Amino acid sequence: MENWLTDVMSEYGYIGVLLLIALENIFPPIPSEIILTFGGFMTVESTMTIPGVVLAATAGSVIGAVLLYWIGLQLDVERLEKITDRWGYVLRITKKDIHRADAWFDRYGPWTVFFCRFVPLIRSLISIPAGMSNMKFPLFLVLTAIGTLIWNIVLVSLGASLGNSWDVVVEYMEVYSRIIYAVLLVIVIFVGFKFAKRLKKA
Repeated sequence: MENWLTDVMSEYGYIGVLLLIALENIFPPIPSEIILTFGGFMTVESTMTIPGVVLAATAGSVIGAVLLYWIGLQLDVERLEKITDRWGYVLRITKKDIHRADAWFDRYGPWTVFFCRFVPLIRSLISIPAGMSNMKFPLFLVLTAIGTLIWNIVLVSLGASLGNSWDVVVEYMEVYSRIIYAVLLVIVIFVGFKFAKRLKKA
């Protein structure tokens, strides 16, 4: 995959960066770390500039995030309530649970959307619950743009400063990703345990 990503960027420049980052948002397993750091390296080896790569990457991130936000809108609270009416007894989920989760996102959603832009995998998927909770679109757009802009500036700048050694950043980011995934796994196991305990009592 790494060779394909770098080939696309080498051939299509800024447009390649934009399209790949947009695709990365929709399909998280595509590593943005490779796209951004190699994009930074390309500013040393070609006529591309750091601001140009950062802006192209940020535009791609916003496009992908907006698409996922729209998908989330299609799964709003009313539709979830209908699902609960039909399958709630199986899933052990009530309308009260849905409204509680929606209220939580209304309260903490903006900060969640912003900070999750720095978390691998979650940085893309967070757009869906933002849409589901009907988070104000202008606010979602601004926080998404700012968060991804910071992420992009850091990685593109690192790629440019390291030159031919740009892939070193990718190696460190892989370690960072593994740590994040391990933490997420612990959280999932904990939530699963609590859920199983709840089912046992029911």
